[in-house]
Amino acid sequence: MKKQVLAMGGGGFTMKPENLKLDHYLLSMTNKNNPKVCFIPTASGDDESYTRRFYSVYKKLECEASHLSLFSPPEGDLRDFVMEKDIFYVGGGNTRNLLVLWKEWGLDQHLYEAWCNGAIMAGLSAGSICWFKQGLTDSKTGKLLPLECLGFVEGSNCPHFDTEKGRRSSYHDAILDGSMIDGIACDDGVAAHFIDGKLERCVASIASAKAYSIKNINGKINESIIEPKYLED
Repeated sequence: MKKQVLAMGGGGFTMKPENLKLDHYLLSMTNKNNPKVCFIPTASGDDESYTRRFYSVYKKLECEASHLSLFSPPEGDLRDFVMEKDIFYVGGGNTRNLLVLWKEWGLDQHLYEAWCNGAIMAGLSAGSICWFKQGLTDSKTGKLLPLECLGFVEGSNCPHFDTEKGRRSSYHDAILDGSMIDGIACDDGVAAHFIDGKLERCVASIASAKAYSIKNINGKINESIIEPKYLED
């Protein structure tokens, strides 16, 4: 089974509902007709308007849409609910709270099992960095700081690289001082597609958007562009 992650810097239905190129790409990753897509809005405190936006878009796509709330959990066994899904789309918000709740419920373990069995893990912002070993987030103190995450993918991750003030400099500084390991950053509108822990490709819904490999080489930051494939209509 392929173990796949689609880490979005930003975009998709939550940020640009008029531009669903990344969402269509995500569905295509399953190679299935009518895949089962589950939205997990934990990081937003299970914001109901966020979930409604998901359904308003995904019910029009060729998939079977559902969502998972830990504040109003599904009836029956949580593991059974997770294991029947093809895609998990994790929304943005507070990554630290997401990780705490997932671990309390054992959801991180269920998702890992599903991932090892072929389910695709995806998301943007908090829903992007959670899959990596480390992520740059403001969910700890309001400042942009490193956070230890799930480690499905080695390396670190930084979303919103082109749109949020201080992202680039904070990510550079953390990698330089050793508090974060080397990683990948994505502009809004770019997604990094990992298969079995390795970067397969980057794709973009915005022609000008880019991804970046960020490394500490001999005490200096090396930032190199990863040119994404622009997704045509």
